[in-house]
Amino acid sequence: MPEPARQRADALKNREAILQVAHDALTESPDASLNSIAKRAGVGPGTLYRHFPTREALLLEVHQHGIDRLTRAVTETLATQPPLGAFKSWFTTLTSYVRIKHGLGEALHSAAAQNVVSASWPPVTAAVQRLLDACADAGQMRPGIDPVDVIMLLSCLWRTPDTPEGAAQVDRLLDLAIDGFRPNQL
Repeated sequence: MPEPARQRADALKNREAILQVAHDALTESPDASLNSIAKRAGVGPGTLYRHFPTREALLLEVHQHGIDRLTRAVTETLATQPPLGAFKSWFTTLTSYVRIKHGLGEALHSAAAQNVVSASWPPVTAAVQRLLDACADAGQMRPGIDPVDVIMLLSCLWRTPDTPEGAAQVDRLLDLAIDGFRPNQL
């Protein structure tokens, strides 16, 4: 009887390996083939296609997996950094993630993809709200800032180049935005 549970654990392990490798491969090249992803994940093409029957299915799951990891990371980031540092760190990570997503281009423009992308909006907004609340509780930002406004304002971050100069620009832009979020001091 334990044999089916072992197979289930193996299947889960394969799925996670495929998702991680696909994330990395698609970061390097949005045109990475499914066969190359399977090979890098150490599974056969049949295993990959059992989990993800189409390229779109894999891309959508990679996107959802990334959003899940990103939103769960707020707890750890807040536990290991002061609120303002966590805010900056998390938005820097979000910037990297969105660059990858934009690199997938047309793959995330189908109707099914738009549903998945739209479904990611509430958890991301909730994550930003947690960061804003932590910063407000620490007196580092004024309370009541709308997380959607913050996301829209900081969407400029993912337009910066993925270079050391771009990273410095992200830091400067975050500092400018944070100055506007600080409590009013008259």
